[in-house]
Amino acid sequence: MKVVLIRGAGDVGTATGILLYSRRYRVIYTELLKPTVLRWTVAFAEAVYRRSWEVQGIRAQFAHSAEEALRLVEEGEVAVLAPEGRALMEIRPSILIDARMAKQNLGTKMDEAPLVIGLGPGFTAGRDCHAVVETLEGPNLGRVILAGTATPPTHCPCLIDGLGEERVVRAPKAGEFWPLRTIGDLVQANKPVAKIDELVLRAPVSGVIRGILHPGVFVRQKMKVVEIDPRSDPTIPCKISDRSLRIATGVVKALHLLSGSQVYTDL
Repeated sequence: MKVVLIRGAGDVGTATGILLYSRRYRVIYTELLKPTVLRWTVAFAEAVYRRSWEVQGIRAQFAHSAEEALRLVEEGEVAVLAPEGRALMEIRPSILIDARMAKQNLGTKMDEAPLVIGLGPGFTAGRDCHAVVETLEGPNLGRVILAGTATPPTHCPCLIDGLGEERVVRAPKAGEFWPLRTIGDLVQANKPVAKIDELVLRAPVSGVIRGILHPGVFVRQKMKVVEIDPRSDPTIPCKISDRSLRIATGVVKALHLLSGSQVYTDL
């Protein structure tokens, strides 16, 4: 059984897992006990909160232990385990993918699995992973790097209709987050969308809520807590983005380059 362990079940990790699952890999995710995923409609991380969650017709189930996660994937399910704990040692995956998109390496090492892939900046191919996949929006998005690092992070959200940072709400202070709207809601500029403790946060632009944190999550100052899509199309938040799909395709290419044509065929 070819098991892929993906650290991070956000939108990018979910797109990657769906692509690999469709190619007959057994997919197990590890997540936080309180995931801080903004685009949870298209993220298997939501299974931590709801115990199961479906994206594009594929359902992920929450697992309390590595043993339960292995049982679920043997039955053809996608598993989401939180927290990771000693899961890596117990699962012993064929492939480890760090899809946490933290813009830094949070501890992933090249000797943790036969094939280790890091997504985005913070990883160095040949030192802490076997391959890095470029995650920065642009002509190199999804490019496979077998020696060296990805482009340094800009910390700027991707542009939608010419708006980047202008369409994002960041926490002005640390505290407990409480949403006042949900994904798919249409909002007008300057209307309330959330609170941190008793501080009201307002929409910076008009559009549709594309991403928003779960209630009760503790946030850090300057952390991204709400994302608005100015195109005002309520169907967009329910679709995996082209960016996520291009990164996922890059992971498949990386496996091809690392494992040879036969493994790529098996994908």
